[in-house]
Amino acid sequence: MKERTRFCGIRWLCLLILLCGSVMEGRAQADKNVTVQLKNASLRNVFDKIKEQANVGFIYSNSAISTLPRKDYDFQNVAISKVIAYSLTGSMLTFEIEDNKNIIIKKKKGMKDITGVVVDAQGEPIIGAAIQEKGTLHGTTTDLDGRFALESFGNKDIQLVVSYIGMKRQVVTWKGNTLRIKMEDDAQNINEVVVTGYQTIDRRKTTAAISSVKMDDVLMPDMTTIDQALEGRIPDLLFSQNSGNVGATARLRVRGTSTLVGNREPLWVLDGFILQDPVNVSIEQLNDPDYINYIGNAISGINPQDIERIDVLKDAAATALYGTRAANGVIVVTTKKGHVGTPVIRYSNQTKLVVRPHYSDKNINLMNSQERMQFGKDLCDLHYVFPQYMTMVGYEGAFHRFQTGVISYEQFLNEVKNYETANTDWFDLMCRNAVTHSHTVSLSGGTESTRYYSSVGYTRENGTVNTEYTERYTAALNLTTNISKQLRTNFRINANIQKKNHLPGEVNALQYAYETTRALPAYNPDGSLFYHQKHGYSVGENKKANNQYNYNILNEMENTSSDYSGNTFNASGEVKYNLLDMIDFTAGGSYSRSSTAQSVWFGENTNYVAILKNGEAKDIPQTGESGVCELPYGGVYNTTNTITESITGRLQANFHRFLDSENTSLITATLGYEASAYRSNAIADETRGLYQKRGMQYATMEGADLDDFPYYKNWLAKGHRQITAAKTNTISGYLTLAYEYKNFFTVGMNGRFDASNKFGSRSNEKFLPVWSASGRLNVKETMLNKCNWLDLFDIRFSYGKTGNMLDNQTANMLIKQGTMDGYYGQYISEVVAFPNPNLRWEQTGTTNLGLELSLFERRLTLSGDVWFKHTTDAFSSINISTVNGISSYQMNNGTIDNKGYSFYISGYPIRTKDWSLYLSTGYSWADNTVRSGTNENFSLDDYLSGTAIVNGQAIGTFYSYKYLGLNPNTGIPMFEDYRDRRHLLANKKLADVIPLVMTTSGNRDPKLTGSFYTTLKWKQLSANLSFNYRIGSKIRLFNLYGPISKGISSDKNVRKEFLNRWMKPGDEKHTNIPVLLSPSDPNYESTMSHWCLTASAKVTEKIPAFAGNTWSMYDNSDLRVVSGNYLQLSNLVFSYDFRPEQLKETFIKALRMSLSTTNVFTIASKKLDGQDPTQAGFAGVSMSTRPSYTFNINISF
Repeated sequence: MKERTRFCGIRWLCLLILLCGSVMEGRAQADKNVTVQLKNASLRNVFDKIKEQANVGFIYSNSAISTLPRKDYDFQNVAISKVIAYSLTGSMLTFEIEDNKNIIIKKKKGMKDITGVVVDAQGEPIIGAAIQEKGTLHGTTTDLDGRFALESFGNKDIQLVVSYIGMKRQVVTWKGNTLRIKMEDDAQNINEVVVTGYQTIDRRKTTAAISSVKMDDVLMPDMTTIDQALEGRIPDLLFSQNSGNVGATARLRVRGTSTLVGNREPLWVLDGFILQDPVNVSIEQLNDPDYINYIGNAISGINPQDIERIDVLKDAAATALYGTRAANGVIVVTTKKGHVGTPVIRYSNQTKLVVRPHYSDKNINLMNSQERMQFGKDLCDLHYVFPQYMTMVGYEGAFHRFQTGVISYEQFLNEVKNYETANTDWFDLMCRNAVTHSHTVSLSGGTESTRYYSSVGYTRENGTVNTEYTERYTAALNLTTNISKQLRTNFRINANIQKKNHLPGEVNALQYAYETTRALPAYNPDGSLFYHQKHGYSVGENKKANNQYNYNILNEMENTSSDYSGNTFNASGEVKYNLLDMIDFTAGGSYSRSSTAQSVWFGENTNYVAILKNGEAKDIPQTGESGVCELPYGGVYNTTNTITESITGRLQANFHRFLDSENTSLITATLGYEASAYRSNAIADETRGLYQKRGMQYATMEGADLDDFPYYKNWLAKGHRQITAAKTNTISGYLTLAYEYKNFFTVGMNGRFDASNKFGSRSNEKFLPVWSASGRLNVKETMLNKCNWLDLFDIRFSYGKTGNMLDNQTANMLIKQGTMDGYYGQYISEVVAFPNPNLRWEQTGTTNLGLELSLFERRLTLSGDVWFKHTTDAFSSINISTVNGISSYQMNNGTIDNKGYSFYISGYPIRTKDWSLYLSTGYSWADNTVRSGTNENFSLDDYLSGTAIVNGQAIGTFYSYKYLGLNPNTGIPMFEDYRDRRHLLANKKLADVIPLVMTTSGNRDPKLTGSFYTTLKWKQLSANLSFNYRIGSKIRLFNLYGPISKGISSDKNVRKEFLNRWMKPGDEKHTNIPVLLSPSDPNYESTMSHWCLTASAKVTEKIPAFAGNTWSMYDNSDLRVVSGNYLQLSNLVFSYDFRPEQLKETFIKALRMSLSTTNVFTIASKKLDGQDPTQAGFAGVSMSTRPSYTFNINISF
């Protein structure tokens, strides 16, 4: 760049604060004297030394000077020309001084090189612009001063193609003179435009709140899905990950929650067309903060390597174009396109190692086998009464066998010794250090008329839990053709195949490792599996509830699976015709088809099937009523097959015209019409009798044989196939208008209407257009145009309304025709939708005020937004008497207020020839409040988990019991449960009792989220650090007494906190861990059932049940709630880019290698005791986000 006064250190900071500065143009100094004292220096070193003392520029060919020998220099206060002449002595090069400022190094003997400088519209030099002789591969790039030199080989009238990202491509002719090439901004520049899916708008003129990122800037080497790249990089976007298991999909929220019972997920758009999820996951599951989504979202099948950019639309001015589905924000994904030039083959590989959990991890606070054996001995010494059907292992089992005379005392001691030394490492047996590898090969290139990009990819992610993995195959094609000056086409294909294997939800390996004693062996001395007796699943007839069967977790993992296999094909394209300079037409469409197969399998050798069979795998099934055999042969195999299809057609006209001859007033408009259709068909089957490992065959039985197993026969007779189908047709119209005066201000409006069969008849009669109005003021041009240090100062404002309507709500009763009833001999029908004629649209009004600043030649940029969202007529589910035929009814019965702000700052404190330091940080604050309550009768668990909607509270607020301390005489926890004032709770609803007996503990979601990102570059080396933080959330600790509240079983491990439990009076002064009560203790029964569950409380006083027992109250007390604040170094990346001259002897055009690590460390509350603060789930133990190490290589040929 031009030599300018550098801003650094305290001086730079002060200038930023004062928002002022100065830029001084250096005078021509080619005649200045300099001092150069260097040893073994290259000519580039000499140039750098001279430029430190004089404001001069050098123009040269890299290839020409790279062969010059190094020399020693010892010049003091001599003319620059003397130093240069010495440096070129003995070479074929000479020099000339141009305008007493630029020194041109050139060849002798009349071999004149092509030289020049490339600048932008403001005259600033452009670094790294590509200069290429047209029709050849002969080319170079500009240096830090925007200058270049290229050999001419004696030719004249050479045509050069000049290109740079974000600038319009130019073709210039060299006729022997030094060139000065001025580049113009290209409206397609990733950094200068925003993409809404319907339009591409100059960022400097957009009036909407849109955050844009280039995928190459945010995609870290370890990331395999697109949504992972958004964490911490998009203001106002909340990223929540409930599990670190492979394939778990994050939960995303854009600017809070705008609905109570509707879908809260943002809308995904790929290349301008809405994407559908491959499987219809229920809204209740998606909104459940404890739900772990292994199926994936609409974008999970797309290869991140194929993505060019992501734009997140946040306010009504941006989202109104998407109508009723956009109240929760829109994420627009744009795929890569081809480029003009020779074909480029690019290969990208990521190889990642994910570290499994270890008992030695500082955050796992569990007893080892010796500690657990001593704990068991203490319980026996206390005459603890163990559960009646307890598994007899560990000290308790050995002691029982000794007491009952099964083994001798010597055998008892040997068993105890063996158990103490077992120290089974369940994490080692069930988990692994997982290796993930991903490969992408792409081909791009093209001519002026046709450009292409294509790729194929493969990703294999192995989970840290044995047997778990995900696989993904992807293919992409993007073809752009300019048929004529007026006609252009763009055609795209994206296809993927996904395969996922997890354990069924009933087989939670991680929870087993946490809850199972390490004294329990996994193998016998001979290497065979060690089985103990257990009733491991809640399945089958209650008559067998106390029966126990062989159980070994490794056997369960080997013989169970939860598989997902799916393929998706997506094709889209547009044809654009420029009718006149001021109007063009676009016709576009998309087609998408997904086919998925989900299956859950429990093999014949599992404890699950043993319970159904009422016997072991090798046992002959018991016949008759007394046998209670629900599955005589084979295993359980449940499947769901789903096919979804969607098609969209769009016609759009774009108009733009200046209203005056001076081109100061510009009006633009877009008018469009869209029609779409969506179909979904699913078949779910539950089957029994499968032998998966014997060729996927089912056991067959004759009718007479079935009579021997009446329970199995009855199960078969019920029928276990379910067929579902969904159909949605939608038509839409949209309009955008914008007026711009000079570069001073822009005002605009957007509008859209939707009509769909899913809205029902009456809702369509109440026409609700979705609309927005917005404006942008250029403060720099209108008020501060003399501030040279100020590059950009814009203020944005918008207001708009979006609407929403629930699916399957209708003004008319819908009756589904059924099948023949065997008893009555007639066809039956059922009501599937009761009439709801008074249901109105849910409406959300959004206000946004934003600003954007750029200072000191874009070395510092700032942006911020303040926003408000007000939702009226919010949908809520109201519980009603079942005498009406249904238990709940959807009504408009809520108001939600969301508010927040975000701030983002970035800049280059250091930017020199060899060094650059980029810093960026941003944070977002969001809060919501339900202003008018609902009539829904939420359960006790809803209040404890934060899913209840409470008037005056934020969505996600959870409640806890008020802990008062330990009883000094018994060590039993005490709570403020109104036992002595129970009359104040009489005849009240649970919603009225909860605020009295509980306290609000906070919110599961943070109020403040932020990130800090930095890139330090030195020559070809670069280092990236990425920090994420959250402030304002609360987390409930894992249940301490839940697993043992009904008695401590010998096969259960316990946390080390119990070593510090209350044991005698006085202990309550230094511990808050309650006593362990034996079922024989006189106080035990009173702790197992709360007083509100007594008949007098429920029937006479009509007090709702607000507690279960003392131990669940302790686990759900405010004592067990801790801060969820954390600071995490999420990514650390080291990269090296090879210079072209390092690769000139190879066929490689570009090479980049990276090493990275993720989840490096997390700073959080010490009270978390092993819980991962990045996860918001309360449901139980889940895999934390594990540290990983990744090697990445990108090669271009």
